[in-house]
Amino acid sequence: MDAGVFLGLERRDERTWSLRVTERVMTPGRFLFGGCALAAGVLALEGASGRPTVWASAQYLTYATEAAEVLVTTDLAVVGGHVTQARATATVDDVAVVTVNAALGTGSLTAPPWTDRPTVPAPLDCPRRDLPSWYQNSIFEHVETRVALGRRFSEIDGTPGSPTTAIWARIPGHLEPSAATVAILGDFVSGGATDPLGRRTRGRSLDNTIRIATLEPTEWVLCEIHMHALVGGFGQGTAFLWSESGTLLATASQSIAAKLWDAP
Repeated sequence: MDAGVFLGLERRDERTWSLRVTERVMTPGRFLFGGCALAAGVLALEGASGRPTVWASAQYLTYATEAAEVLVTTDLAVVGGHVTQARATATVDDVAVVTVNAALGTGSLTAPPWTDRPTVPAPLDCPRRDLPSWYQNSIFEHVETRVALGRRFSEIDGTPGSPTTAIWARIPGHLEPSAATVAILGDFVSGGATDPLGRRTRGRSLDNTIRIATLEPTEWVLCEIHMHALVGGFGQGTAFLWSESGTLLATASQSIAAKLWDAP
């Protein structure tokens, strides 16, 4: 299964794609998961430009609710010799819900990454995330996750923890991460305030950026989350996304609207 199949994304014409908001791509709040919206924009722009993603950033304007049909329209604003600057707009009934800006292209200068993957247990040696019942019937039942660094939900007891956590994640049957795949997994930053606060939080993405490093086949992706600040209800965080072999796949960053919640 590739990312397009996971999303249910279908091409309409040279500039337009569509998907339906189903359980597999929606949040527990019954609207399109932000990482899936960014992933759809990335896939559409790669398809329209014929170039791989360098970076892509989504701004979430409003909700695409359950069962809605989302149209993703691309605009290749500037096509250069090596880089295409482009944008995609996702709409529901002609109302814009997400905009994605991106650069796509290739170059030749390469160096090893200047950061190292944290030392954590192998995926199957880590406990499964014990997600609350509120997470049922959403994307979280279609992406397997295990806690590599930090606490499970059942261990959150009001005691502040570390701002750095890590989660192993995999989409069953998907072994070759694409820019779209890591865009989906990078959205786990939105839940990163729970451990440092020691209180269960819900995060709604305001924006989401993915920057691609080296994509390689891997069954599991380690999402290493660093929360930086939470002020006035708005949090900021970043993530490093690693393969099982230790290759840096991508980095992600987000701003989130966060609030406490006590759902079982």
